[in-house]
Amino acid sequence: MPKIFTKRGAKLVDKAREATPGKHRKVPGPTDNPATNLIMADVAIRAGSYIARRSLEKGFLRGRYGNQTAKDIVQNRTLGQSLFSFALAKVATRSVPGAVLVGGGALAKTLLNRRKSRLRNKAEGDQELLEQARGE
Repeated sequence: MPKIFTKRGAKLVDKAREATPGKHRKVPGPTDNPATNLIMADVAIRAGSYIARRSLEKGFLRGRYGNQTAKDIVQNRTLGQSLFSFALAKVATRSVPGAVLVGGGALAKTLLNRRKSRLRNKAEGDQELLEQARGE
């Protein structure tokens, strides 16, 4: 990298530090590079949430479908299902109106499901999840 960019970048960092209140202490984390520490923290948090989410999903299904079927259901989720749940989570966490919209949709879906007969609703859900477990 040319020296001009290094000097300019160093000056910008110095200006940012001067404008930032508080003590300038050693960077917390495994390395002295704050960018590396931030990436490592992000990876650790995402991996942890991924593992926790998968465990919760399997736990919810395990009681009704058994260990192996619950695992198959979670593993055979389609790309569309994954993207849809990811998009809903993003919308819900970005703003209060987004949370209200997603929460309202979840409430509407719950009320619709309760309005159907219990047996029909259970049968539809079972059929959908068992097909997903078989990879259909």
